[in-house]
Amino acid sequence: MISKESIDDVRNRLDIVDVVSDFVTLKRAGQNFRALSPFTNEKTPSFYVVPSKGIFKDFSSGKGGDAFTFVMEHESMSYVDAIRYLAKKYGVDLQEDISPLSQEIQSDRESLYILMNFAREYFADLLFHHEDGKSIGLSYFHERGFTDRTIHQFELGFALNEWDGLSKAALEKGYSEEMLEKAGLIVKKENGKSYDRFRGRVIFPVYNLTGKVIAFGARILTKEKDQPKYINSPETEIYHKSQVLYGMFQGKNAIRREDFCYLVEGYTDVISLHQAGVDNVVASSGTALTEEQIKLIRRFTENITMLFDGDAAGIKAALRGVDMILKGGLNVRVVLLPDGEDPDSYSKKLGSTAFKEHLKSNTKDFISFKAELLSRDASNDPIKKAEAIREIVTSISLIPDAIKRSVYIRESADLMNISESVLVTELNKIVISERKKAEQEKTRTDPKPEPGMLEEIAEVSTADPIRVIQMQERETIRLLLNYAETHHEDQRLLDFILSELEDVTFSSDIYRSLYNSFREGADRGEVVDAYYFMEHGSTEVKQAVAELITPRYEISKHWGEKFHIYFPHEKEVIHEVAYTNILRFKFRLIQKLIQDNLRGMKGVTDEIDLDRFFTIHEQLKGAEKELSSILGIVIPR
Repeated sequence: MISKESIDDVRNRLDIVDVVSDFVTLKRAGQNFRALSPFTNEKTPSFYVVPSKGIFKDFSSGKGGDAFTFVMEHESMSYVDAIRYLAKKYGVDLQEDISPLSQEIQSDRESLYILMNFAREYFADLLFHHEDGKSIGLSYFHERGFTDRTIHQFELGFALNEWDGLSKAALEKGYSEEMLEKAGLIVKKENGKSYDRFRGRVIFPVYNLTGKVIAFGARILTKEKDQPKYINSPETEIYHKSQVLYGMFQGKNAIRREDFCYLVEGYTDVISLHQAGVDNVVASSGTALTEEQIKLIRRFTENITMLFDGDAAGIKAALRGVDMILKGGLNVRVVLLPDGEDPDSYSKKLGSTAFKEHLKSNTKDFISFKAELLSRDASNDPIKKAEAIREIVTSISLIPDAIKRSVYIRESADLMNISESVLVTELNKIVISERKKAEQEKTRTDPKPEPGMLEEIAEVSTADPIRVIQMQERETIRLLLNYAETHHEDQRLLDFILSELEDVTFSSDIYRSLYNSFREGADRGEVVDAYYFMEHGSTEVKQAVAELITPRYEISKHWGEKFHIYFPHEKEVIHEVAYTNILRFKFRLIQKLIQDNLRGMKGVTDEIDLDRFFTIHEQLKGAEKELSSILGIVIPR
């Protein structure tokens, strides 16, 4: 157990903007910050961070909460793991129970992280202190031109050519064979026997965004024909290769700072570029680029420069990757290295300064790259040239942004010496065709279209009074979360709302829970606010609170000055806002009572009972009419 004092210390030291910025590139939006959602693949930013309240809200996924919640959601951590991560980040020494019992109840996930870190230390120790590690592994890295500083930076290691070197060391330390298998460190055969996955290879640890080891890559140093050059950890609970980029942990700050990212193929490419002073680089680690990896890059920048070998295989890979990145909404540029060179070899051949200059002077936008490449292949063959033009337009059609598509069409027309209108016509054909395919697919999987906003409001107003009432419940909680302690004529807003809704029971479970917390807090003389719920609330409560206190839109001060139109802040007119909300709340409650009373009339034959129902109906209609007059609402006959 971690002490409450330690948790409070972490909470007081952290800055939510700083925490979230480790994973997402934030842009200022008024007093708050905004970004593309790190949880969904969206085109319009709907992820907000409100530093004044220490919360985030992602409107596309519904997630929200404080810094602890963000780390838990983003990194799939437990609450305790999130505290440990943030404590380490801000240099807080945690006071916690480290008894055998508390260690025993740690989650499997945390146990895997601990075991992977043990393996990393084991491999690194062998590299620098074992005879084979120094003579084989360290010599190999030095021959590749890696300095000891670089080797330590990426925490490279060495695995002995033994069947059970790692597993024996791990078992001696108390780790179980079951956990070794779950971590992908050993391979278990059908007969029950097992052996180390990594043997006689140099080791490249793979990290997640928080710096925890989640996998290993390993290169063989002998020339055994029946062995692959590289092997990697299998998929585990903490490692999904399609969602990971090698070097992202080491390079994320440089990527954000430079606002673009170099994309290479392998481990050594990333390491060599870092040693050459190019830190904003990641690798797909020999696997085909995936949508998840593109989304990961997009959290830090929307600009990618792909570095590829100049041979035929490298060019084909570049073309496939370009289209995927365009479809992901990112801007892509390409650097083709000389034939026979890769980023690792060429950076060493040129040296740091010359290599950086080469990257700058040989970077091409994808249109120039593809047009030059396809034109060269087409030569003077008009059929091949037409196919090349169509292929370029197809790539442009993948770009989600219409303005960017227009710019690239104009550039392509100049490069290919063809009428812009012809390219626009071809582009429109492709876009319309793809749109029809998407609509047909949507109709096939979701035959019932969602109702429009007006239809939804009409439906709610007439057929679902509970939902209308819950809208007022939501607004009531929003006002309490933001202005509960605000005074008007010596009365707190909290006291005003509690007195006006004294006999009202909220219908929504989540809003009822929040409202009861305010009421109970008032009875105890305790201030209940957003911070209270962030500390004591469930995940559902934190998400609801984050949404209700996160302003998505702000009136621009410059806009108001330009047009001489000014809006008072809600706080300045909060009494009127709260008063109107209470009236609307009561109005909706009365409308529901009228509906309930009318339903109760059905099937009643006794005259006395009918008179009672009619009396209640008249009283309710009178109250409805009075409130509608105050609110200016027209009641349909």
